[in-house]
Amino acid sequence: MHLIDPEPVMLERYPITYMPFDLLCLDGKPLFELSYRDRRALLDELDIGAPPYFPGESDLLSATYEQGLEGVVAKRLDSPYRAGVRSPWWIKVKNLTTREVVIGGWKPGKGRRANGIGSLVMGVFTDAGLRYVGHVGTGFTDAVLDELHRMLLPMEIPASPFSNDVPWRNRWVRPDLVGEVAYTMWTHDQRLRHTVWRGLRPDKLPAEVTR
Repeated sequence: MHLIDPEPVMLERYPITYMPFDLLCLDGKPLFELSYRDRRALLDELDIGAPPYFPGESDLLSATYEQGLEGVVAKRLDSPYRAGVRSPWWIKVKNLTTREVVIGGWKPGKGRRANGIGSLVMGVFTDAGLRYVGHVGTGFTDAVLDELHRMLLPMEIPASPFSNDVPWRNRWVRPDLVGEVAYTMWTHDQRLRHTVWRGLRPDKLPAEVTR
């Protein structure tokens, strides 16, 4: 009996699949304290389709970017396995791209963001009009959120400016402001994944922001 640790892998144009990346138990014996190098050697011996790993490969991140992948997980070869713990021995390194988006609304915040902006509703222009491409709720300072709130309140409109459906209950604004976000990839339902706010782009017109 063996216990593997599967991780989800998603390409830009393909559904999520799961691959074995680690071996936690073999023949009833736990392997948590073994180094990653030794656990991977045992996993490879099972011949169950584990993807290759690349010790010391410095150009791997560039290769994943060229293939449209999200990034890499860098693991120390001498690291043990710690379930449910964010470990300094394993670090996710993402491929980030930046692009402009049009602000079409905002989702009210909760907790310390109550009575303000929780996230911005993003869109890009297509032949069918402004198309929703996701929310962005990270990368903001409190001062930036307060300033955006002051700017967007006078721009509110009663109905969605987007040509497609937008999830959650949002407050809508005229699509007059352009911002910039960093993201990892486009999903197959045409959403920006893992977005981080970079700032406003007053040098760009909304009509210039297309897919």
